[in-house]
Amino acid sequence: MQKTQSILCIVFLSLAQISISAPVDDFNNLLDEVWEWRLAEFPMFASQLGDRRYNDRWSDESLEAVARRQRQTREFLQRVYAIDRSELDDENQLNYELFRRLLQDSVDSFAFNDHLLPFSQRGGVQNLDNNTNSLSFATVKDYEDWLARMGKIDVVIEQVIDRAERGRKSGVMSPRILMQRIPDQIAVQLVDDPEASPFNKVFTEMPDSISDDDRKRLRTLARDTISKTVLPAYRKLDRYFSGTYLPASRESIGLSELPSGNEWYEYLARQFTTTQMSPDEIHRLGLDEVRRIRDEMQEIIDELGFGGSFSDFLTFLRSDPQFYFDNPDDLYEAYLATSKRIDPELVRLFGKLPRMPYGVKPIPDSIAPDTTTAYYSRPAADGSRAGTYWVNLYKPEVRPKYEIEVLSVHEAMPGHHLQIALQQELGDMPNFRRFTGFTAFVEGWGLYSEGLGRELGLYTDLYSKFGALTYEMWRAVRLVVDTGIHYRGWTRQQAIDFFKDNAAKTELDIINEIDRYIGMPGQALAYKIGQLKMKAIRTRAELALGDDFDVRAFHDELLGGGALPLDILEQRMDAWLETQLQERRASH
Repeated sequence: MQKTQSILCIVFLSLAQISISAPVDDFNNLLDEVWEWRLAEFPMFASQLGDRRYNDRWSDESLEAVARRQRQTREFLQRVYAIDRSELDDENQLNYELFRRLLQDSVDSFAFNDHLLPFSQRGGVQNLDNNTNSLSFATVKDYEDWLARMGKIDVVIEQVIDRAERGRKSGVMSPRILMQRIPDQIAVQLVDDPEASPFNKVFTEMPDSISDDDRKRLRTLARDTISKTVLPAYRKLDRYFSGTYLPASRESIGLSELPSGNEWYEYLARQFTTTQMSPDEIHRLGLDEVRRIRDEMQEIIDELGFGGSFSDFLTFLRSDPQFYFDNPDDLYEAYLATSKRIDPELVRLFGKLPRMPYGVKPIPDSIAPDTTTAYYSRPAADGSRAGTYWVNLYKPEVRPKYEIEVLSVHEAMPGHHLQIALQQELGDMPNFRRFTGFTAFVEGWGLYSEGLGRELGLYTDLYSKFGALTYEMWRAVRLVVDTGIHYRGWTRQQAIDFFKDNAAKTELDIINEIDRYIGMPGQALAYKIGQLKMKAIRTRAELALGDDFDVRAFHDELLGGGALPLDILEQRMDAWLETQLQERRASH
C-alpha cells in the first residue's frame, strides 16, 4: 500500500510539474518558432544579423505571400492569447506582453494595406545593390549566394510591380512629389556595360583568400547575370514606373487622403509613440516645445550679440562660409575626429559599454542626394560586421560644422550604436527583444543622448550649443509638421516654411526631411515623445535621490531591458528607483 501511495505521489507530482511548466514551455517554443519563421520569411533581415542560411534568396513579396504571412501572424497571436500569462514568471510575463504587442501591432496594420505602397524615394527595389553594404563577403560561397540573389531580381521586381498595380487600381498611391525622385535612381541601373553596373562593384575588389580561378569564374558569372537578368529587369521596372505608376501617382501628400487615412494615421501615432496620444494632442505638444526651444535659442543669439532678427540669424548660419567645409573629404574627417573624441568620455556616464565597435562611412552616392544627413545600421549578431554610422557627404556646402557633434552623439555614441549594440549583447533575452524594439525608445534614446553631449564635454562654443538646440528643435518641429501633413491638411510648402522659420537646418536638408515625413507617416513622432519621457524619468530620479543619484547606474538600468514601450519603461524605472530609495533608507 505504501509503495502504491509513493508511486501515486510521484505521478501526481510529475503531473503538477507538467501543468506548471507547460505554459512556459509553450511560450518559449512559440518564441523560437516565430523567430525562425521570421528569419526564413525575411532572408535579408537574417543576412544582416549574420545568419547565412538564407543568403541565396530574397523575401517572397508576392500578393499571395503577403496574405499568407498575415494569416500566419494572426495564428501566432491566437496562440499567444491561448497561453495563461499568469502561470509565467515575472520576466516571461514581460516577454509575453512585449511579444503580444508586437504581434497585435502587425495584425492591426493589415487593415491599411501598406504593402500596396512598395516604392520609397529613400531606397528600395531601385537600388537593391545597396544591400551589399550590410553583408559580409569573405568566402566563395558569400559571392555565390549573392549571385543567386542577383539571378532572382527579375522575380523581385515583378512582385513589386504586381503590388504597385494592385495599389494603383484600388486607389492606394504614393505622392507624386516623392515618386518624381525615383526615375533618376532607377537610371543608375540602366547601364550598357554590365561591368559598369552597381551590382558589379562587389566583384571588383575581392579578398586575397579567394583564388585567381574563382575570381575569374565569379566575375564571369556576375557579368552574365547582370546582362541576362538584372539589366532586363530594371529596364522593365523603368518602363512600368515611368510609363504607368508615376503618371498615376497622387498630387496630395497626406495619409488622410487615402482610404481610411485618418484611422491609419491614428494607428501609426499610437504605434510609433507607444502611447494613446491623439494626433491633435501631439500637434499641440509640438507647438509648446517649439516655443520653449525657440526661447533658449534666442538667449544664445543675444549672448552672441547678433543684431538682427531670429530669421536673420538662421539665414546667417545657412549662408556664411565659415560654417561649412569646401569638400567632402574634410567633412568626413571632421565626423571621424568627433567620433574619436567622444568615445573615451563615455565611461563618465555609463557603467556598461558594448563590446562591438562601429565605423563611420559615407552614404552611397546613389541615394545621398535624396536622403537625410546621417543614419545608423546595426552590427551583425555574429560579430562579422561592426555597426555603421553613415554620413552624407553630398554637397558639403550645405552640411554645417555646428551640427557634427550633436549628430554624432545621436547616431553613434552614446546614441544608436551604444543602445542597439548593448541590446544585441543581452544574451539572456529572447531574440525578438535583442534584435527588434520600439521606435519611441530607440529614437527617444537617440534624442536624449544629444542632451548628454554637454555632460561629455561637447557644445563648448555657442554655435555648437545652438546646433544642439537646432537638433532638438528639429524633432519638436516634426511633431507639428508630421501631424500637420497627415492629419490636418497641411501642404508641403506649409510644412517646409514652418521648418525653415524655426530651425537652422539648410534648405536641402529641410526639403529632404519633409519628404521623408511624407513618405514615412508617424515615424517622426517617436523621437520627441520618447526623449521627453526619458528626461521626465531621470528628473524624477534625480529629485528623489539627490546626491545619491548615480547617473551611470541610471543609464545602465534604462538600457538594461532593451528597447521597451514607454509605459513599460516607466514601470521598470519606477521599480529601480524604489529599490534605490529602500537601499538608501537601509543604509541610513
